[in-house]
Amino acid sequence: MAAQNLLLHIHTSTDIVRKMTLSRPDTVDELKTIIKERFKLDFDFSLSFEDPDFDGQLCSLLDIEELPQKAVLKVVRSESDDSSIASDDTIILPHAISPQRVNRWPTDFPVPTFSYEVELVLGEGNVAFERTGKTLKLSKGQKHNILETLAENMHSYKAYPSDREFSEVAEALITKHPCLKELGSQTGWYGWKNSLKFKMGNFRTKLSRAGFSEVAVNSGKRSRNNPDKQPTHANIKRPKRAEVNFLPNFPRGEDLESLERIRLQLVDEIQMTDKNLPRIASLMQMTFALRRKEVISDELPVGEILARWPALTMESQICSEFHRITNINLNNNFYAELDRHAPRLQSLFRKKAARTGKAAEALDQLFSAYDLQEQVDIHGRRNAVLRALPPYLCEDDSKFLRMWDPVESPELDIDDVPLGLALICANSTDATFLCPDRVAVLIEGNLVVDVHTLADAYVTLLGLIYALHLHYPKDLANTFDFIQKVLMGLEDGKLKPRVLSLKNDLLAVE
Repeated sequence: MAAQNLLLHIHTSTDIVRKMTLSRPDTVDELKTIIKERFKLDFDFSLSFEDPDFDGQLCSLLDIEELPQKAVLKVVRSESDDSSIASDDTIILPHAISPQRVNRWPTDFPVPTFSYEVELVLGEGNVAFERTGKTLKLSKGQKHNILETLAENMHSYKAYPSDREFSEVAEALITKHPCLKELGSQTGWYGWKNSLKFKMGNFRTKLSRAGFSEVAVNSGKRSRNNPDKQPTHANIKRPKRAEVNFLPNFPRGEDLESLERIRLQLVDEIQMTDKNLPRIASLMQMTFALRRKEVISDELPVGEILARWPALTMESQICSEFHRITNINLNNNFYAELDRHAPRLQSLFRKKAARTGKAAEALDQLFSAYDLQEQVDIHGRRNAVLRALPPYLCEDDSKFLRMWDPVESPELDIDDVPLGLALICANSTDATFLCPDRVAVLIEGNLVVDVHTLADAYVTLLGLIYALHLHYPKDLANTFDFIQKVLMGLEDGKLKPRVLSLKNDLLAVE
């Protein structure tokens, strides 16, 4: 019987991603040795893998047989490792490598283990409930332990859970421990949900006083001692697009001055002709918390952020920043889902093009030009779907998309474009409108970066919107909601009616 081959995507602690194919080793230690030699790693590490049985959540790799044939592996540097000491020209911060949160909100919330006493009481209570239907009456201390433990676990995923997520946790609690069910409640867990909301608020207050940035940023609101400040619930800075690492604390042992020195090293690296990309990636990872402070807390203008962090004009670092914020691979997820849904989306768009109305007319014109192309590759199919999304969702992209012929107009007037894309092509026609030569990403009068295709431009712009904490274009709110919540699976809150309708049509079985 032939040896089984493994196809692995390896993410190292220096933010390098490599694909590797090899025969399945006999042990995890043997696999670690292969990775250490292949990547020339000189530090101790453990391995985690994205477990398909748990919605891709990271799990420690302890048994080589647990590793799927195709897997994503993450190299996790040991906190105790001090084999590499910072020299005069190199800075290595092991604590800066790992984000504060590594997991997204789970599909099924795992109820944690409570204190020994509470677990003992709940075990007996569940047996009694199964026999007699009698619910358990907890002491004040026991209920406090349950709520406190749940709040800590919820915070490991989110500092500000939504109402729906509070409901999921409360329902999971009484599902695992039916003796806690509220017989007077229609759901059986409504009281637990309200108690969790109060406990989570108290838990955030404790974290704010302890200096946890994500909640401390909202602490300076109006109070009896500060009557002139903003109202308590005004301008709350919290994740609104399913960000996992929204505003992390500085790495242990680092402060504003030390991270600023690292930032200056990063600027020097960017200015070099022969760029050291792994070092740039490492320095960007180290300074992630400083960058988020400037974007979220200080609210620096976009032009100033891009001037201070020129690496955010590099496609690779835009995608890496998106991954730091959401723990999702931007390129892989976007293109995989777009390609998976493209045939069905084209079918829906063409059906609407056959009807009457302004949207149908725009779609008909677009697909008429698309069908006239001599050769249609994967880029053309992607571009056609993305161009058809706005008219299908009854949105106008005329202010968002700009045609630019550099020969006729050497300078592009973009002062009035908060967010947009410039389709760069000479002798523009309907065909070049679908497949331009290049596409430039525009943000608040800045031409940030230009890429090869329209799909690349949407990917880059989405990454920059997350990295710079920008609002979606007003005229294309539905389009970007669809990309975020349906294509990328970053759903945080309800879908707008048109987006929900398209999602239902897309997933409907014919």
